[in-house]
Amino acid sequence: MNMSSVKKVPIFVGLLVAYVTVGKPASLCQIRGNPEFPVLSKEGDVMIGGAFSIYSEITQPSLFFTERPTAFKCTSINLREFRFAQTMIFAIEEINKKKDLLPNMSIGYRIYDNCASTLSSMRAVMALMNGDELASGNSCSGQSAVHAIIGTSESSSTIILSRTAGPFQIPVISHSATCECLSNRKEYPSFFRTIASDLYQSHALAELVKHFGWKWVGAVNSDNDYGNNGMAIFLSVAQEKGVCVEYSEKINRTEPEKLLKVIEVIKKSTAQVIVGFLSTFEMNNLLEQLSLHNITGRQFIGVEAWITADSLVTPTSFSVLGGALGFAVEKANISGLEDFLVRDFWEAEFQCNETNTESILKTCKENSDFFQLKGDDDDLEKLRYHANIYKAIYAVAQSLHNILKCSDSQGCDKALEIKPWEVVEALKHVNFTIKNGERVWFDHTGAAVNRYEIVNWQRGSDGSVEFKPVGYYDASMPSDQRFALNSEAIIWPGGGKEAPISVCSESCRPGTYKVLQKGKHVCCFDCVPCAVGEFSNTTDSIDCKKCPKAYWSNQNRDACLPKNIEFLSFTEIMGKILVIFTLFGVLLTSIVATLFLNNKDTPLVKANNSELSFLLLFSLSLCFLCSLTFIGQPTEWSCMLRHTAFGITFVLCISCILGKTIMVLMAFKATLPGSNVIKCFGPAQQKLTVLFFTFIQVIICILWLTINPPFAYKNMTYYMEKIILECALGSSVGFWTVLGYIGLLALLCFVLAFLARKLPDSFNEAKHITFSMLIFCAVWLTFIPAYFSSPGNLTVAVEIFAILASSYGILFCIFAPKCFILVLKPELNTKKHMLGKTQC
Repeated sequence: MNMSSVKKVPIFVGLLVAYVTVGKPASLCQIRGNPEFPVLSKEGDVMIGGAFSIYSEITQPSLFFTERPTAFKCTSINLREFRFAQTMIFAIEEINKKKDLLPNMSIGYRIYDNCASTLSSMRAVMALMNGDELASGNSCSGQSAVHAIIGTSESSSTIILSRTAGPFQIPVISHSATCECLSNRKEYPSFFRTIASDLYQSHALAELVKHFGWKWVGAVNSDNDYGNNGMAIFLSVAQEKGVCVEYSEKINRTEPEKLLKVIEVIKKSTAQVIVGFLSTFEMNNLLEQLSLHNITGRQFIGVEAWITADSLVTPTSFSVLGGALGFAVEKANISGLEDFLVRDFWEAEFQCNETNTESILKTCKENSDFFQLKGDDDDLEKLRYHANIYKAIYAVAQSLHNILKCSDSQGCDKALEIKPWEVVEALKHVNFTIKNGERVWFDHTGAAVNRYEIVNWQRGSDGSVEFKPVGYYDASMPSDQRFALNSEAIIWPGGGKEAPISVCSESCRPGTYKVLQKGKHVCCFDCVPCAVGEFSNTTDSIDCKKCPKAYWSNQNRDACLPKNIEFLSFTEIMGKILVIFTLFGVLLTSIVATLFLNNKDTPLVKANNSELSFLLLFSLSLCFLCSLTFIGQPTEWSCMLRHTAFGITFVLCISCILGKTIMVLMAFKATLPGSNVIKCFGPAQQKLTVLFFTFIQVIICILWLTINPPFAYKNMTYYMEKIILECALGSSVGFWTVLGYIGLLALLCFVLAFLARKLPDSFNEAKHITFSMLIFCAVWLTFIPAYFSSPGNLTVAVEIFAILASSYGILFCIFAPKCFILVLKPELNTKKHMLGKTQC
């Protein structure tokens, strides 16, 4: 707006309506009805206005529109607000005595009572802008009667002041209006405040709630600009920090029925923490109802408007608010102010002439009015908001000083006309220090960046209620250094030292994850254990992670451990049993070999081809011993050794048996007239036959090891929770070729032995070979399905069992009958006996 045009606009806009209605000339301004007079006033060279709720209640007149309405009445004196007005007077009088600030200039004041009403606030600001001209009927000059307005205490009333004075760029400076909405410089370009915006307090509230892990809270706020804006910011920040609000209710001082609904909501709620963004008036109403309904034990979190209000301290209030935490405007010690507020006021009001404060209180004790007022003393010793008023007055004085270009030698230019917009611009640049050392300046929103005290409602040693400081929140510090709290100094509801717990659902421990409850807040959830093979190592995890491939979740599902590696070990029971059977087989074979060696010249041993028998026993020992290569941790070399050793030794064993079988057939052929077969299949040919069949298996094994040999393999697929360390076959074709070749030789041996089983002989070895091959084939045919169906290291056990079973079968079927004769029936081990049997 152009500054020159402001001068021409009549300040009391309402007069325009009167002018149009009654047709009065524009040069004369009059007000109909009773004029508004200041409660306290003093003339000066420059004027500062003030608006305070010296009375806290207002009686509205009846509006029937049949007669002129009577003036409303203000009742119920508010001593705290009256002291605010006194503080303004104290600061002005102090400045008027100074010679370095506005020298040779006097500051006057006009202080109005707005009765804690927005309607009365409008009347007050109109009166402040227009002054006495309206009352006297003098012409309107277009110039404001005051150069700045101090007040009010409530945000809603301050908004009325700022909106009304804003178009005329008259600065309004509040000492306690904290609504963040007032930071909008487009809507409130001439508004300033010596207190921090609720933006900081709302953030601090959310930070405090998060600090103690309260994720489930209730919220109650005043249904006005102060409460609605502050709570809106808190709810937004709380949501960002993961805090859930079970309910958010509003209280309006003009609608008591809503308060009862709020009480019912609180009574039914499960949240143990209540954030109260309330003015003192609404908090007092809420406190009365909570006490009446005996709702105690809840943790209240308060704001600067009520957390240090002594007016809330009653005989029953501590049962509700005991342990409450909240943010309070920091104390400030203004020298001389306390004496002024107490001594000067009480001396003037009650004729108490003693100079000592304690004597004054004693002398005035008999005055009942004194005690009535003293009961409302909620900020006298602390001087929290009083200091803000003091700073506001000095800020205006500094601005006027700079505009008037005052100097200590020449004083101020009294002839210079001060325009309101000049004061607004000057306030933006003030930067000074008051006498207690505190720096005063305004940020880009017109607010002061304050430091909050965190106070705790506690019982003092004398039983009184104390607001004990337990920390601070400094909005001027970096974000990570703003918040400091001494948790050990806090006394919680019920007198405990442990912070209460307020959650919708208990935190999910590591090893579980959260599943939201359908239709409820995100803070209400169930804890579901992680699945096998998954883990969560944080509290309140939203999901479980899969363990890495070589790891598995522990029993609690809160960590992944390396999977157990299993293989057939020498130390486990099964391994030990198999080793015992292996060594026992080797021992038996050695005993049989020794027995045969001791009886090598006997007819029985000679008749059964002693050389092939010894070679067969040697190969059986190797078959037993090769099973040991399957036990122990598989390595690259052991995997190649176990399968090739198994394949070659068994072929050597079967080749020996095949040689013996062929020898039996050749012997029968040799007994026929004219047969010369025995000469064609002598000892040399028998050995070559064994070597030939064995050599073929050696070639197969070499090809297998060359093309795709067996290797150590970590099998993670069969068991998810453990790793089976085994020998992979490499080439399956190689393995089955080796096994198939053994089976082919065994089958051939079985067929030949079966054909020779009824040949006439005193001791027909073909029968024994037939039984041994029958067992051998049965074992290995059974081995194939068992091999594929056995889990883990049992596969290796099955293979060892097949080796041992087939080896024991050959050993017993072929050599047991011979050993029986050698040991128990030596009389049968004669050539005569054998020939005799043959002749029969």
